[in-house]
Amino acid sequence: MKASIGLIGLAVMGENLVLNLESKGYSVAVYNRTIEKVDNFINSRAKQKNIIPSYSIEELVSLVEKPRKIMMMVRAGEAVDKTIDALLPFLDDNDIIIDGGNSNYFDTIRRLEYVNSKGKLYIGAGVSGGEEGALLGPSIMPGGNIEAWEAVKPIFQKISAKVENNIPCCDWIGPSGSGHFVKMVHNGIEYGDMQLISEIYDIMRKVLKLSYTEMHNIFKTWNNGPLNSYLIEITSDILAYKDENNIPLVENILDAAGQKGTGKWTLINALDNQIDLSLIAESVFARIISSQKEDREFASKEFEPITAEIIEDKEKVIEDLHNALFAAKIISYAQGFDLIRKVSNENQWNLDLGNISLLWRGGCIIRSSFLSNISEAYKANSNLKNLILDPYFKDILKETNISLRRIVSLSVLNGVATPSLSAAISFFDSYRSNDLPANLIQAQRDYFGAHTYERKDKERGQFYHTNWTSRGGNTSSSTYSI
Repeated sequence: MKASIGLIGLAVMGENLVLNLESKGYSVAVYNRTIEKVDNFINSRAKQKNIIPSYSIEELVSLVEKPRKIMMMVRAGEAVDKTIDALLPFLDDNDIIIDGGNSNYFDTIRRLEYVNSKGKLYIGAGVSGGEEGALLGPSIMPGGNIEAWEAVKPIFQKISAKVENNIPCCDWIGPSGSGHFVKMVHNGIEYGDMQLISEIYDIMRKVLKLSYTEMHNIFKTWNNGPLNSYLIEITSDILAYKDENNIPLVENILDAAGQKGTGKWTLINALDNQIDLSLIAESVFARIISSQKEDREFASKEFEPITAEIIEDKEKVIEDLHNALFAAKIISYAQGFDLIRKVSNENQWNLDLGNISLLWRGGCIIRSSFLSNISEAYKANSNLKNLILDPYFKDILKETNISLRRIVSLSVLNGVATPSLSAAISFFDSYRSNDLPANLIQAQRDYFGAHTYERKDKERGQFYHTNWTSRGGNTSSSTYSI
């Protein structure tokens, strides 16, 4: 009997997805470039399960029922291209190649066209949830050839996370590279969420001088309210965890954060599409400066520390921290969904933003209760210009932005870095402002480069140049935006 699906790549995510598939009644043929991993897996976690080993690409393909569904869980980049080229000679027309890794969506667009030219179908599927999600049920974001969806839909939806009424956290995203694009933005939002929580934690310990037990209890309480989310839940767990010396383990973890590139990709994409992703951008930069540990240690000895002021009413500050985090979280998601909207329109993908938010309610790292509110916002108004303009979120921001201001002010006065919280209030104040100082920037650009400007008292689209010094003449530069 043939396997239901084949999977290439037995690293952490690959192994756990195979076990997930097998537990849901599917037989799985597996292959790994390092053959020893196949035997190790078959003789350990896969022992006595409906998992079939293979020792070459050709053998793997021969073991899978038609139309073949071959899922790659390999490292993004050149390894994906090499695996595709190794697969193609052994596949029949309309067989399906699935990339479940964190590929750049531009690569997915290119690969889809290439695989289609060979008569095969291609899916780029974002998979979120980490090791546990892969094993117990991830959020899956497939995009690519819609013709392939019916063949993989039952499998993907069965192994994905489920929310109320057994709704799967997996649905078709759209054409081309849209699945991996949405996963990329998901990861960018994830960067922002993690940074915001870490900044709140930093204020708690440095300004409020809270114990780890107190912080654990606060995050545990918050997880029972509007901030309910996977990241708040695990933060509470982390703060309570102690090492063999009964010391909070997190206290001894080096403060140098790693990254694998998806946050950077999201930021670059936002710049290319002229979308303000400042909060997420600051979360990426925060990881960069955190990695400069030796430089920071040296600089810390060169400057006097800021003496933290004594807080009389800690409960009030804790309330402000909660509200500030909620406000900033809304702004982070608003920026992320604005990028999805812009790229969807530019590529004519017609992505359903409300449906995308529902796919993130379970399984994935950024799963949280308020994603249902985001879905409702876009279902009520599919042409919503920005999430913060939705009545529900607008009312919350009207109430919580004051807390965000107080917390950012408190952090600045006490010398605690809060780049993402600060970016949140700056974005909010910029977006709601009818009059920004960009008029001066345009005057400066016209002064030194004759780049022209528009006028408030004239119709948009008419450009003017002033000979500011009486020496520049009337010739102006062409008007364009990058």
